[in-house]
Amino acid sequence: MFATQRLVRVPPFERGITLGDFLVPIRLGERIGSRTRHLALVVLGTLLITLGAYIRIPTQPVPITGQTLAVLLVGASLGFRRGLGASLLYLALGIIGLPVFADERSGAAMIATFQEGRLVLGATGGYLLGFVVASALVGILAEAGWDRGLGGSIAAMAIGNAMIYAIGLPWLAVALGLSLERTLAAGLYPFVGGDVLKLLLAAGLLPVGWWIVRHRDEGSAGGERDTAS
Repeated sequence: MFATQRLVRVPPFERGITLGDFLVPIRLGERIGSRTRHLALVVLGTLLITLGAYIRIPTQPVPITGQTLAVLLVGASLGFRRGLGASLLYLALGIIGLPVFADERSGAAMIATFQEGRLVLGATGGYLLGFVVASALVGILAEAGWDRGLGGSIAAMAIGNAMIYAIGLPWLAVALGLSLERTLAAGLYPFVGGDVLKLLLAAGLLPVGWWIVRHRDEGSAGGERDTAS
C-alpha cells in the first residue's frame, strides 16, 4: 500500500479500490480475466488523455488543452499503477511519432533531442513528464480514498496539478532560456484560470462517480433481496 496510514481516508478493505474497478461489469471482468481488464483500462485511459490533447486553445509557447483534466481524471479513476501505465503509454505513443500530443505534434523532440552534439529540451517536455508524475500521485491519493468527498478530491487534484507545474515550469525556463518572471508569464499565469476550472470539474466528477457506484450497488442488493423473498 503506497499511502501512509495518515493519508488513508477509507476502511482497510476499501484501500486500493478506485472508480476504474467499477467500469468493467463483473461478469465481463470474470470472463476476460484481471490482466486483460487492467490492460483495457490502461488503453482506455490513454485514449482519454489523447482526446484531451485534441481539446485545445492555441497559445504560445504552451497550448491550453484538455490534457490536464484528462490526466487528473485518469489517475484518480484508475489508481497508481493503471494511471501511471496510461500516462506512460500516452507518452510513448507520442515519442514514437503518433500524433497524440497537443496540436497533433509528436516525436522525441517534444521531450528532448540532441542537435550538433548538445541536448536540446522541448518547451513542453516538462509538462508531458509532469503528466506522468501527476497521474501516479493522484492515483495514490485516490487509492487512499481522497476522491470520495469533494474536499479531498479538490486537494488531490490541486496536488496533481501543482506537480505538473513543478516539473513543467523549470523545464520551460531551461528550454527557452527564460527568466523566472518570463517563465511564469509564459507558462503559468495565462493558464491559471482555465486550470482552476478544469481542476474543479475533475474534482466534482469523482464524488459524483462514487455516488453513482454506491446507489447502483444498493439497488442491486435490493433487487437480490426481493428475488430471494
